[in-house]
Order: sequence, then C-alpha cells, then structure tokens
Amino acid sequence: MHKKEKTGNFETRLKKLEEIVEKLESEETPIEASLELFEEGVTISKELSEKLEEVKKKIEVLKKDAQGKLKLEEYKEE
Repeated sequence: MHKKEKTGNFETRLKKLEEIVEKLESEETPIEASLELFEEGVTISKELSEKLEEVKKKIEVLKKDAQGKLKLEEYKEE
C-alpha cells in the first residue's frame, strides 16, 4: 500500500475514517481489502489525533481574575 497524502480537512478525513470502519464491519469485505483498509484507517486516525493535539494547544480560555475582570489564558487540562 502506498503512503497517502494528508489531504482534506478534518471533517473530510473523519468521514473517510467512518467509511473505512463501516467497510471493516461488513462481512462482505475480503480479508486482503480489510488489511489495506485497516492500515489506511490507522494512518488517518494518527493524522486526526495529531490535528486535535495541535488545535488543543491553540485553545485559549477566558477566565475571571480576582477583581472580576476577564483575562485570556491558554487552555490547560485539569
């Protein structure tokens, strides 16, 4: 299987991953095709995870300080 380029936006790639899962769940998909689909799905899953991490790092949150004023802070997992 050749390496696929990272194309499409997040939603498009997620839709493609959902289609792959549906095909993998189908009893009609041959084992060879299932293996290729699985590999493609893993690749897409990794790409989507990386993109989510990038976005998560960019999220900023508005919080109130002690005086009740809003201030912008980076998102931090609690």
